[in-house]
Amino acid sequence: MARYAYEVINAEGRSVSGTLRADGERAAARELERRGLMVVSLRIEAAGGPSRGRQRRLRNTDVILAVQELATMLTSGVTIAEAVASQALAAHHPRIVAAFATIGRELQRGQPFSGALQGSGLPLPAYVVQLARAGELTGELGRAMADAAAQMEYEEALRTEMRNALIYPAVLVLAGVAAVALMFLFVVPRFATLLDRAEDLPLLAWVVLGTGTWLRANFGAFAAGVVAVVAAVAVLARRPGVRERVLDRAARLPLVGAWLVESDTARWSKVLAALLGNRVALMRALELAQDGLRIPFRRAAMGDVVRAVRNGSTLADALEDYGALTATGYNLVRVGEKTGKLSGMLDSLSRLYAEAGRTRMKRLLILVEPLAILVIGGVIGTIILGVILAITSANDLAV
Repeated sequence: MARYAYEVINAEGRSVSGTLRADGERAAARELERRGLMVVSLRIEAAGGPSRGRQRRLRNTDVILAVQELATMLTSGVTIAEAVASQALAAHHPRIVAAFATIGRELQRGQPFSGALQGSGLPLPAYVVQLARAGELTGELGRAMADAAAQMEYEEALRTEMRNALIYPAVLVLAGVAAVALMFLFVVPRFATLLDRAEDLPLLAWVVLGTGTWLRANFGAFAAGVVAVVAAVAVLARRPGVRERVLDRAARLPLVGAWLVESDTARWSKVLAALLGNRVALMRALELAQDGLRIPFRRAAMGDVVRAVRNGSTLADALEDYGALTATGYNLVRVGEKTGKLSGMLDSLSRLYAEAGRTRMKRLLILVEPLAILVIGGVIGTIILGVILAITSANDLAV
């Protein structure tokens, strides 16, 4: 049963709104008509009310929680129809509630769960649908959805870890930029009168005083320009093609690149392990894991690996031929292929790469923080030196 929000007109001609539960929209309309009410509008809603869910956008954590709850019910013996109906009544984001209501209707029409899930409109990675399809074939849908939720949670944890790691350096840089801006706007302009003797000032003093004076006089235009640049960068950052190009170039840098590559490889290993553990065919699993890679040149390399495996090469040999992993990775994959425990070996490989990525990230931050402090301190010191040179030069001329 789903919960519907209705607006009706009663026998007295007054508009009345409320909610009721029914097996479908038609059943809800019939129930309202049986009560002697004229239906004006009828729509499905979340248990907590539609207004609350629409106040924020759908987050990855919302989708992960919904998949986790579904997996928990399925592994506890609840039928797929009951589990989906329960999710359609849960106090989730309205988009999730509507998606599960759609899945429930498709199940009633005889559609398999994987097909209904694919057409639900939920922002799910491709491997989730493939895991659901594998779970239907093996009769272990609950386990497959639990693995899907675990993989989604793992990827979200990686993204959160990266964002959190960059918070302190970002705050440090912003604080430094603010300090430099304040000096140029409020400290340096106090010595602007020294520019009357510009021909007698040292070059550094002239540049510092001139910059401060110009910023003070054109602060509105400068601020508007900064806002426009930030807005343009934000718009470009939302474009997948631009993000991929930036990520591709960053992954080739000496220090940052190794961290990004190791994190991406850890994600690839984890997805591939989950797919193989649920008996997805190797070629299909490799294709889905390749799609999950975010760095373009890594995705292209894994495409070459997929083609090599399709042409008869072993996975370990194909990975080694295209330099996709480290020596330890090749050995683990080769042992997994020989022993028939490739899924477990890939899971171990994922943990190794994830830990190596964390270690490299910490080392990178150890370098970034003092470097940012040195750069900001150098800029502030240059400003102060320019002001001092201007003052001393003016005193020398006065003498």
